[in-house]
Amino acid sequence: MTISTESIEIQVDNRHVLDDRLNDAVRGLQQLAMAAGTHGILLTRHKPGHYTAALTDQVPFGMTRELIH
Repeated sequence: MTISTESIEIQVDNRHVLDDRLNDAVRGLQQLAMAAGTHGILLTRHKPGHYTAALTDQVPFGMTRELIH
């Protein structure tokens, strides 16, 4: 079973802003992941400018993976 404990939706129309928002989301999720010690981070690109960053048990603790739909 996949458990997502925290998710951040990111929608932008500027590449520079996108990089900043993705980095901010990952940093925030890293802090939450360190507290739990059981989830990694999955970045999902749904379409251009629309991403989700989430903690999930499908990614090993300490890892960040990307998924493009």
